[in-house]
Amino acid sequence: MKFTASSADLLEALNTVKGAVPSKSTMPILECILFERDGDTLRLSATDLEISIIQTVPVQFEKNGTPESTPIAVPAQRLIDTLRALPDLPIEFAADSDFEIRMDTDQGHYKMVGHDGSDYPELPELEEQHEINVEGGLLGRSIDKTAFAVSQDALRPAMMGVYFQVSEEETSVVATDGHRLVKLTLPELRADTSADFIVPEKATKLAGRIVEDDEICTVRVDDSHVSFEFGESRVLARLIDETYPNYQSVIPDGNDRNLVVNREDMLNAVKRVGLYSSSMTNQIRLDITADTVTISAEDVERSSEAEETIHCDYDNEPMEIGFNSEYLTEVLSNVECDEVVFELSSPNRAGIVLPREGADDEDILMLIMPVMLNTYA
Repeated sequence: MKFTASSADLLEALNTVKGAVPSKSTMPILECILFERDGDTLRLSATDLEISIIQTVPVQFEKNGTPESTPIAVPAQRLIDTLRALPDLPIEFAADSDFEIRMDTDQGHYKMVGHDGSDYPELPELEEQHEINVEGGLLGRSIDKTAFAVSQDALRPAMMGVYFQVSEEETSVVATDGHRLVKLTLPELRADTSADFIVPEKATKLAGRIVEDDEICTVRVDDSHVSFEFGESRVLARLIDETYPNYQSVIPDGNDRNLVVNREDMLNAVKRVGLYSSSMTNQIRLDITADTVTISAEDVERSSEAEETIHCDYDNEPMEIGFNSEYLTEVLSNVECDEVVFELSSPNRAGIVLPREGADDEDILMLIMPVMLNTYA
């Protein structure tokens, strides 16, 4: 294999696929990126056996009698570090039959040893598929607004991914870790046939990082894998083969206490006061009256405390409720509006957070569980 390419273009493509390269593996070849000739383009592939990324990049292949292209696995980190240290200039890449790699530029040359590309694991091919076309910006937003709530608990594998419920009427994207829950409903995203599937968090974040707002992403799903295809890139992932919990059963429908606050004022106050909460519980207290919310926290071990008051609109009897400041910060950070509505019931029941005015093309609901305060323990 021998070709010439722009070092910047090659680096950009490598940065796309490196997300699937494991930092350490019992299979050294997985720490490489597979180079293959695909017509007049170079195809780059990487996998950790659960998630794979494929990217094509235009290059100029040599036709001066070099042997037919053979796939070669190139050590990822050394190659990327080399290209990062170079300015944008033409680079000539050549690999011989012994998988020795040489890169030449006007400034010097660099040599390393790769692996036989035929030993690289085969990437999955999807079989009977559900196919959904979605605008890149919509897919990116749906991932950004839900992935933060994915569980990190390996004992509950179903909750370690983002749950997609696709139907002929709408699509719901859900994530929960048991402490907070996000449900994003997209009425404009539909499919010819219904499909429910759980995508690992890492795969959703990789897809969300790569996709461009103005391009169309094709999502294909079969019984065991999902692929996100956009432009010259493709992200494949093994689905989480578990049953997602019945999240609808934990969404309360009798929360009749409505608290309306300015989102930014509330978010900033929670961030500041949360700095003074216990490092073990991150507990903050909300004392709610008709026109003010007092947010307070204390850390007995460090002899520290904080309190702030912000304006609100509240339509019920005064109440106190406790939340984890970090969870509440993340919930408020992922609502795009000037004002938010807290639908509350009692200090020991889940609260619902909604934008006061939602976007036309989506409907978002966030749920956050309270923490027990001494006053009602």
